[in-house]
Amino acid sequence: MNIPTTHNAARNGEIAKTVLMPGDPLRAKFIAENYLDNVECYNNIRNMLGFTGEYKGKKISVQGSGMGMPSIGIYSYELYNFYDVDNIIRIGSAGAIIDDINLRDIIIGQGACTNSSYASQYNLPGTYAPIASYNLLSQAVEIANKKEIPVRVGNVLSSDLFYDDANSLADWRKMGVLAVEMEAAALYMNAARAGKNALCILTISDCPMRGLATTPEDREKTFTQMMEIAIEMG
Repeated sequence: MNIPTTHNAARNGEIAKTVLMPGDPLRAKFIAENYLDNVECYNNIRNMLGFTGEYKGKKISVQGSGMGMPSIGIYSYELYNFYDVDNIIRIGSAGAIIDDINLRDIIIGQGACTNSSYASQYNLPGTYAPIASYNLLSQAVEIANKKEIPVRVGNVLSSDLFYDDANSLADWRKMGVLAVEMEAAALYMNAARAGKNALCILTISDCPMRGLATTPEDREKTFTQMMEIAIEMG
């Protein structure tokens, strides 16, 4: 467990026990610049920016994960196992599957279905169900309620496919899956294997079944409600 790693330039003690993890490293930069005090950048390898600062006097870090389960799999594994991080809260974007979920709605991923083979590495004698850490989940819901921010809690789909030739989202909708994203299942599995905590809070950036979408700048700078829920949890 040598640090710095191939992917992370941080040294021992430079990363907080709780890390907020957006997919977009520029969203990490936005959070650091707008919510944290006494900020220091600990990582810029591959432009996967990571920052540590203070929020209301408490040390907290924020770092990009990149897109997809292989990418968040690497970064979250190293944070849990090499840097002794206890909590990772993914704050990402997602596509709504259920019709009554709209742009900018907030979803909290209680569980993460997946079409990935990520769990095959564990050689389990069955199908593993990746779930959030209940203490983080309940804390996020409580904060959202206090801030009067509406949230939906339920299953999300962590897909390996952004362009799905089979167009399978309707099949997942039949099972009540709320939204599709690309990282939560791997994060939840890494947390479980390391004995640590994880939660995925998502803002709806698009409704693929209805042809609705926000802009890249919106996703970087305006999804502030989920940021405010997550940062209060730090």
